[in-house]
Amino acid sequence: MPPQHNLKRGALLMIVSALLFSMMGALIKHLSLHLPNEMTVFFRSAMGLVALLPWIGRRGFNQLKTQKLRGHLTRGLAGLAAMYCYFYAIAHMSLAEATLLNYSTPLFVPFIAVLWLHEKIARKLWIAIGIGFIGILLILKPGLDLFTPVALIGVASGMFAALAMVSIRRLTHSEPALRIVFYFSAVCTVVSAIPLFWRWQMPEPNLWALLLLLGAVASLAQLLLTRAYSYAPAAEVGPFSYSTVVFAAIAGWMWWDELPDMLSFIGAVLVCLAGILTIRFAGRRVAPPAEVPPPGS
Repeated sequence: MPPQHNLKRGALLMIVSALLFSMMGALIKHLSLHLPNEMTVFFRSAMGLVALLPWIGRRGFNQLKTQKLRGHLTRGLAGLAAMYCYFYAIAHMSLAEATLLNYSTPLFVPFIAVLWLHEKIARKLWIAIGIGFIGILLILKPGLDLFTPVALIGVASGMFAALAMVSIRRLTHSEPALRIVFYFSAVCTVVSAIPLFWRWQMPEPNLWALLLLLGAVASLAQLLLTRAYSYAPAAEVGPFSYSTVVFAAIAGWMWWDELPDMLSFIGAVLVCLAGILTIRFAGRRVAPPAEVPPPGS
């Protein structure tokens, strides 16, 4: 029996999940000083797959049979691309800005849904999206460092995550959540292992513990995120996910002395406002982030 509607519990779980996701971002930023991006992505993917195996074992491996391999592959590659871009942005931008650009995902979903699924978008949703893109431009500093490569990579993380989200919307017509999550983790692990043939370097002993902690924190955050969406609809509980940006800003200030300038601060407020409005206006039409590993999950 699904949990009863409980917005307070769902919001609390979402906020705790957001705190863990910000911790994950901080771990990624620290690891990026010692390991290449390809290794961090692989270990995050592999740990997620390992965490799933006991759950799948209890449910039965026969549940993994599918007729939608192409759809799973599309979703997996889009999610993996989002993860590569997001982890790279974390390594080269402030933690808060990289997190915020990744959380611009809801702003891109309607565009992809229109082109791919031929969905109609309400006028008030376009207003929210416009507000969000103004915020993104302020973060990208028009006239100063407009369209720097690392900033575009940060935006790309949100775009690829949006593509993965819309891919899930198609898969959910016939595929259960466990199967979708498994194939995502499997595709990410297998594909992200390929660059290790030329990018592998042996982690120092103390880094092994951090890599394991990264996988554990991200998996727990994803679990709590999924649980939060089981207590309340996306339109009600989804906006609380933006507390990740606040926690990321605090972590960036505490450990790396990262303070946003006024343009970035105003842009952050606009992007968060637009994301929250987009989730609320779209309601259940926007796939819950629980189905798409946000931020490297």
